[in-house]
Amino acid sequence: MQTNNRNEGKENQKLIDAQGWYCHARLVPSPHYDTRSDPSDISLLVIHNISLPPGQFGGPYIEDFFLGKLDASVHPFFKVIENLRVSAHCLIRRNGEVVQFVPFDARAWHAGVSSFAGRDKCNDYSIGIDLRVQTMSLTPMSSTSVYSG
Repeated sequence: MQTNNRNEGKENQKLIDAQGWYCHARLVPSPHYDTRSDPSDISLLVIHNISLPPGQFGGPYIEDFFLGKLDASVHPFFKVIENLRVSAHCLIRRNGEVVQFVPFDARAWHAGVSSFAGRDKCNDYSIGIDLRVQTMSLTPMSSTSVYSG
């Protein structure tokens, strides 16, 4: 597994490099992505909340899930999701660390079958950010919780 924080000692650099990686992120490349139909069309930010197992915090489970390495024997919920192939562009941990799994110019598999403002296939034109949350919200996000531009 490749991990890398490229923020050490670098000043005056672009925040996103030519390969689509955020310079302040720890890189943990996921196999769960593919190419966008139009890499220049990124017009939606989708923010998810996540804890694995649900309602529990700590451990390597989110990274393992996005890498396809989740051990289904660790928790009963993991049996439910073990065959899913999911990723996000980034995970923001509670301590502020940014972990990037997929370059921004590629299509992460975070939104599933989806639509926004009448447009289908949100993965094609969105950036997916997962926040490691302390509590799970069971209420849907309002349209004001998602920035589109």
